[in-house]
Amino acid sequence: MWLRMMIVMLALVVGTMGVSAFRLGKLMLADAEFYQNKASEQQLYDTELSPTRGDIYDAKMNVLATSATVWTVYITPKNIKNAEQKNLIADGFSEILSLDRDKVYAMTEKSNGYVIVKKKVEKPEADKVRAYISDNKLGSMAGLDESSKRYYPNDSLASTVLGFVGDDNQGLAGVEAYYETQLKGVPGRMVAAKNARGANMPFSYEKMVDATPGSSLVLTIDSYVQHVAEKYLEQAVRDNNVSNRGACIVMNVNTGEVLAMAVKDDFNPNSPFTLSEADQQKLEGLEGEERTSKLSELRNKQWRNKAVSDPYEPGSVFKVVTGAAAIEEHVTDTSKRYNCPGYIVVAGQRYNCHKTTGHGAEGLAQAFQNSCNPVFITFGQLMGTSTFSRYFDAFGLTKKTGIDLPGEATSMYHAEAKMGPVELASTSFGQTFTITPIQLITAVSAAVNGGYLVQPHVVSRILDGEGNVTKSVETVRKRQVVSSETSKLVCEMLESVVSEGGGGNAYVPGYRVGGKTGTSQKIADELQGSGERLRISSFCGIAPMDNPQVAVLVMLDEPHADNVYGGTIAAPVGGQVLGDILPYMGIEPQYSEEELKTMAIKPPNVVGKSKGEAKNEIQAAGLQVKLVGGGDKIERQVPASSQSIAKNGVVVLYTEGAGENSMVTVPNLTGMAVAGVNSTAASANLNVAFSGGSLTSGQAVSYRQSVEEGQQVEAGTTITVYFRAEDNVE
Repeated sequence: MWLRMMIVMLALVVGTMGVSAFRLGKLMLADAEFYQNKASEQQLYDTELSPTRGDIYDAKMNVLATSATVWTVYITPKNIKNAEQKNLIADGFSEILSLDRDKVYAMTEKSNGYVIVKKKVEKPEADKVRAYISDNKLGSMAGLDESSKRYYPNDSLASTVLGFVGDDNQGLAGVEAYYETQLKGVPGRMVAAKNARGANMPFSYEKMVDATPGSSLVLTIDSYVQHVAEKYLEQAVRDNNVSNRGACIVMNVNTGEVLAMAVKDDFNPNSPFTLSEADQQKLEGLEGEERTSKLSELRNKQWRNKAVSDPYEPGSVFKVVTGAAAIEEHVTDTSKRYNCPGYIVVAGQRYNCHKTTGHGAEGLAQAFQNSCNPVFITFGQLMGTSTFSRYFDAFGLTKKTGIDLPGEATSMYHAEAKMGPVELASTSFGQTFTITPIQLITAVSAAVNGGYLVQPHVVSRILDGEGNVTKSVETVRKRQVVSSETSKLVCEMLESVVSEGGGGNAYVPGYRVGGKTGTSQKIADELQGSGERLRISSFCGIAPMDNPQVAVLVMLDEPHADNVYGGTIAAPVGGQVLGDILPYMGIEPQYSEEELKTMAIKPPNVVGKSKGEAKNEIQAAGLQVKLVGGGDKIERQVPASSQSIAKNGVVVLYTEGAGENSMVTVPNLTGMAVAGVNSTAASANLNVAFSGGSLTSGQAVSYRQSVEEGQQVEAGTTITVYFRAEDNVE
């Protein structure tokens, strides 16, 4: 019995030891890697270190986009032991971070080891959270991780070019998306030991691989030129009730550098998901899926870069291409004459000229100036489908330009094999096909820069984290489309359009400006809609015409105004942009004698001088004087010396003891000729400065004033009045 018990006990001991040895061997050998990983997960804290995203600069190294340090506030619910700690976190974090308390409390009840409370917390709030954690001994239950947030210091400036980033700092539009690989950098890692409560033990074990910052971009965009383009485009969109946004591109015709690319209405990349007030009203009354769908539509529309993503029928601006091809093929020259009876018939299809009574006899220059459809249709027919299609392709209109922006659209056109006389006729004057604004300005640039098709681009250099240039973008000449002789003649024709033809509203005193107007019909949209006449008004201007440097394309999609011709509402925008940027670019004006006579001047500064001395200086400058007050010394003057005033204008001088300023009511100064504006302003004791490309034309009519009717201003204040000719051809 005793022996049997000993044997059983020995068997149990041996069996137990065998099972233990087998289990221990399995743990130490077969499953060693699995349990080592589990232990590491419990003992080590492994986190990704976000790299700093590269900055974006304009051409003059002004910051357009940059990243700043922010923090992510998190909690570790598995380390929270009781309801008191949960309430502490919920109370403090919700108050500091402006969050819903119940939602924060719900986070504390999760089983996760890491729960994000709020991302992109700014320093003031982060400091408060950090102090709250320390004061309440919550170090093992909550913390802050450093990250970065994207800032755009100029708000909406160039927003459709820059784009924006998402919550994870990934580029979602514009150059932020196109150059994501270069901008984002390479993440780093930090591995540190943790104690039993989950807190870091930096002196026990810590290994860090630093993040590599992203590269920075230097754009071809010039902030000043961009501001000018946006300012005048936004004014035109508002003045003409443009319902489908407008676009403006300013480009160096010789290099393809895009100096400005504006779209209005646009968005603020600091808050890209926020809609404009007008768009928010479109959501009123919508619920559920319908509201969600509309919201997505409106957001995508405001992010969309109309200049590269929205093809349109270019209308008569395209006649630059048709004309250049016809000149190059010797189909036309300055010696040939044409007759326009007001229409032309091609293969039984009648095409009307915008002047239904016809232009009569005209040469090449008059055909450009009058934007005569029958003449340009004739050019197309004389070239034939094969030759015309060859030039259409050579000018880059069958392919994307390759601009370094996302979402570039392709053109839709009549392929040579499917192009008959009717399709050729409509294409010749810019209808029944669509191209993008960036394609059109690139083609026009080729026609005036000596004949070279250049590739447009918005990035000039890429810099590493230390500011060293890692890549420079050189000018890419794809091919020569027309000869330099043809290009020179095209320049002469386009200059005559502004000096003598339908582009007169783009005239800029002191500069040789050329251009072409266009007004295209949105036939497809009209057929699908309510039957409303829908138009696209456009203008492409170039300067200076003796040595072309810059082109400006203005496009207003669906204006709703009394006059929607491109020559009336788009050409003034082109002229205003050129008038502001040409001096900035160092291109000096050369005024004619006639221009000098009509130019505004700045009055001398006479503040602090005696009444007699001041009066003599003002009169010597060709201006009139009005004295207010009985003192002998001038205390202030209106207008100030920094403001322009028309010759023979009135400067109001206030002497010592003059009392309050003399105030007057601004009258309506629109809808008048120059003489009428002068008379009305003088009667109200106001000065006027004239702006517009048609001041020397007897057809010039004022259409806008810088200070609205009915406002109270000081006597002598200068009101800028804008003029344009209303009888433009297109």
